Amino acid sequence: MRILKLTPAVEKKLLRARQERDREAERIAAEIIADVRKRGDAALIDYAAQFDGLDLRREGIWSTSREIQAAAKQVGPQFVRAVEHAARNVRRVAEQQLPRDWSLNVEPGVTIRNLVRPIDSVGCYIPGGRFALVSTMVMTVVPAKVAGVTNLAVVCPKPNAELLAAANILGVQKIARIGGAQAVAALAYGTKSVAHVDKIFGPGNRFVTAAKQLVSADCAIDLPAGPTEAIVLASSGNPRWIAADLLAQAEHAPDAGSFLVTSSTKLAAAVQKEVVLQLEKLPSTNPAHFSMRKTGAIVLASSLEAACAFSNRFAPEHLSLPSSPESLLKKITAAGTVFLGPWAAQSFGDYITGSNHVLPTGGWARMRAGLSAADFVKCITVQDISERGFANLANDAVTLARAEGLLAHANAVDVRR
Repeated sequence: MRILKLTPAVEKKLLRARQERDREAERIAAEIIADVRKRGDAALIDYAAQFDGLDLRREGIWSTSREIQAAAKQVGPQFVRAVEHAARNVRRVAEQQLPRDWSLNVEPGVTIRNLVRPIDSVGCYIPGGRFALVSTMVMTVVPAKVAGVTNLAVVCPKPNAELLAAANILGVQKIARIGGAQAVAALAYGTKSVAHVDKIFGPGNRFVTAAKQLVSADCAIDLPAGPTEAIVLASSGNPRWIAADLLAQAEHAPDAGSFLVTSSTKLAAAVQKEVVLQLEKLPSTNPAHFSMRKTGAIVLASSLEAACAFSNRFAPEHLSLPSSPESLLKKITAAGTVFLGPWAAQSFGDYITGSNHVLPTGGWARMRAGLSAADFVKCITVQDISERGFANLANDAVTLARAEGLLAHANAVDVRR
């Protein structure tokens, strides 16, 4: 794991690397989307064979309820308990996040109401590269159900027994065996076998993220949630624990980015040593070996203030503050989620605290938050104006309309006098 001194040039290089990857991914994703729109199911079948080694002509695009029920018998009670624990916590947080109906009497005769209604249909994208991410299904399906969504399409390129068993626990009836940019295209535009949805949810690799952004003009998306990013920001702490958190996120994918940002040369050296020791214990096929060498780094800042400033500009998906957490938290303005204190292992947030792990990447945490139950609903405003309210609003509304040169607007009021 490299140690880099934080300079304007180093920062520019770290930020530019994400943008360059995005442009390449957009080009490839655009070609796949166009192909799916043109050839529909045939394209899905071809891409499943090419990328995932699946024969969808034989297996079918959708798993059946019989497959899901059979998988439920293959997992043990410990797995069931873990999924139920995670779902329970995610549900509790989602219920807190959900917007509420409200009514406000703005002035005599003028009442504004807020009506919360679920989105009609949503698609949940579940990554399934090396392993199908059971946790992502919990993080997307549970808030959708809390919000009242009734039409739910779940897709995963390689749904294994654990994912199918979790689907049974969560009340998911079927899963489409498709992934990548092609799955996003199918959800956005529809095919003979896959109905289009109103909004797509879930994280994915750089191609999935690029595809979601490309289709967003036609189908709503939750947020850009691409390759994993993690920063541990500290001037002191347990090197073993810090290294473990960095590696936990680095193993998601070869292009995952894990960084220690510190002002301490002593901590930098200790964590660098620990990363090497812990990497030796991981299988040689674990993506962390590649991502820590290619993308990960220890960034040595001149001060803790400079470290905080860099972190805010980077706007990481995951941010750990293992030492002096409360004082540092006051300086944080951009992060997908923050882990406070030495006991807050980042893995807890990925699985079981209840906070959602679908989080903004690529700097998007500067502009928006992670996934919440609020993303699965729309708020409809209702404007109730009585005759008394009309009298109170009319003159000033006409004045503003005429100031903008919109005479028909003014007339719509005057005609009621």
